[in-house]
Amino acid sequence: MPATSKTDVLIIGAGAAGLMCAIEAGKRGRSVTVLDHADRLAKKVRASGGGRCNFTNLNVDSHNYLSGNPHFCKSALARFTPDAFISMVERHGIAYYEKEQGQLFCCESSDEIIKMLHKECSKVGVELRLGCHIAGISNGDSFSVAMKSGDIESASLIVATGGLSYPELGATDLGFRIAKHFDLKIMPPRPALVPLVLKQYACDKMKDMSGVSFDAEVHCNGHSFRGKVLFTHRGLSGPAILQASLYWDKGDPIRIDLLPGRDAFGLFMDNRASKVKLSNFLSRYLPKQLGRTWSDAFALSRPLNMYNEPELKAIAQKLHTWILEPEGTEGYRKAEVTVGGVDTNELSSKTMETKKVPGLYFIGEIVDVTGHLGGYNLHWAWSSGFIAGQYA
Repeated sequence: MPATSKTDVLIIGAGAAGLMCAIEAGKRGRSVTVLDHADRLAKKVRASGGGRCNFTNLNVDSHNYLSGNPHFCKSALARFTPDAFISMVERHGIAYYEKEQGQLFCCESSDEIIKMLHKECSKVGVELRLGCHIAGISNGDSFSVAMKSGDIESASLIVATGGLSYPELGATDLGFRIAKHFDLKIMPPRPALVPLVLKQYACDKMKDMSGVSFDAEVHCNGHSFRGKVLFTHRGLSGPAILQASLYWDKGDPIRIDLLPGRDAFGLFMDNRASKVKLSNFLSRYLPKQLGRTWSDAFALSRPLNMYNEPELKAIAQKLHTWILEPEGTEGYRKAEVTVGGVDTNELSSKTMETKKVPGLYFIGEIVDVTGHLGGYNLHWAWSSGFIAGQYA
């Protein structure tokens, strides 16, 4: 029968949050063991930022996060700032650059961040066990995790299993099952930062648009995002759509301003004597294919001088308030994050420890804190892992 081993801190999940927590607990002289069912460390980190790891954002603030309790993340974000992570990156000689809107990426590859975390773990004696499959968890005087290779007992148990997004990278519902096992409330999970799927008739109207991208402002449930929108063969993607998906629920419409920052009606009135067709006129401001397809589908394209003023006003309004009704999302397979997770009311914002079960912590994406696109979710992983590591 395999022997039982002991450790001070046992972390389930060798991703961003789990590794950061391991480093900080190890710095305090705690013996730390990290378990993961995957065969490689931090697979989501490796895939992030198109392989260059958008590891933080200079503009991190609680307003960039969605949660049942919008104040919960403030403590962690204040105690582990972007500058703190940047200092670690610089100590390891990793070159990085700001892409846009405060997003920081590695100049080379995300592997540099993973190697950095591995080195920091090694420096403080963290034991990393990959390819582990957990059969059960129990707790009495200590926590006990059962595996084929033998049970592990620990004083503290940290759950850093991530959400349900990217199942092909190994995402599972283990963290949710552990939370249920300890009778913790879970906010319903759903995929987010995910492409939206349009109804078939809308796809049919825009079937020639697949692959076309354009700048727009997307509105959803009182939130708006300016950025690129991309037509796909099933609907819409691009940064502005992914951001809007954080706030989208089934049945909700989205509103797209095709000419953000411009006055479409003013442009029409300035050119109302022109014989140029509407589709060609719009192509001055939109991709040619979009201008043609949109005007043919929604305005019966003809020369500008053949529209009267009320018609031009109506077309302009539709350009600024194009309403679409998605029927769903592309699901967890293409979602960058999972909204929902362990209810923050179950946790201490100071330590990430559960209020019901002393010594049990939840960190990272498994918690009901979800960031906007642009490095915010990785920063939440770093900061929540950092503070749990101070107490576990």
